[in-house]
Amino acid sequence: MDVSYDGTDFSGWARQPQRRTVCGVLEDVLAQVLRGPLRRLTVAGRTDAGVHATGQVSHVDLPVDTDAPALPYRLNRALPADVRILRARRVPPEFDARFAALRRHYTYRVSDAPVEPLRRNHVVAWPRPLDLARLNLAAANLLGTHDFVAFCKKREGATTIRELQRLEWHKADDVFVAQVSADAFCHSMVRSLVGALLAVGEGRKPADWPVSLLAAESRSSDVTVAPAHGLVLTGVDYPPDEQLAARAQQTRNVRTL
Repeated sequence: MDVSYDGTDFSGWARQPQRRTVCGVLEDVLAQVLRGPLRRLTVAGRTDAGVHATGQVSHVDLPVDTDAPALPYRLNRALPADVRILRARRVPPEFDARFAALRRHYTYRVSDAPVEPLRRNHVVAWPRPLDLARLNLAAANLLGTHDFVAFCKKREGATTIRELQRLEWHKADDVFVAQVSADAFCHSMVRSLVGALLAVGEGRKPADWPVSLLAAESRSSDVTVAPAHGLVLTGVDYPPDEQLAARAQQTRNVRTL
């Protein structure tokens, strides 16, 4: 299922007791519409509180006679207005929304000009002038396969080695837009990368400062995590069906440099 949501009033993707989350809402509505047991969703990227999505991907195991193409219409009638199923399709048993993914795509929006109230939940208002050339100069140095532990909240047993495939900025009117793609992201990685680059863009740090952090052996306390509401998960790429199993196996292997 391709999922879109405005993360403003959600406490992130993952189900949490006593909190409104995207996964919790979707799973509850799925059980209600199908009049069956609670079925767990597997997702390509668990977003934090306040983060949005236009191209989130999740999968769920359903009875074989489920009409997948009709599912979005049935679910959207019961879902709240801030989350929608864009489309659904039947996939091979080897498909895994998380482990079979080739890469994830995000955008981040920030403006050093006054942000119109209607955009306040999707564009971060930055209090100091930003320089586009400095942002891109610092960003280019971070591309490639590295240990991004300085930019991540490390989890027990998980690697922080990632292949950062795209990190570039452009300006649309008065908004600076970062486009970020990687084979996977660790917790808070995109917002930490953006936070480091914004420090360069405003002239507070030199252009080679973010790349120097790749030598760190632990999370850097000098990196400020950028606000959540500027971030949008825009898409997830998958290989052809016949390569799904191999990709999932490759992804499950813990990487080393």
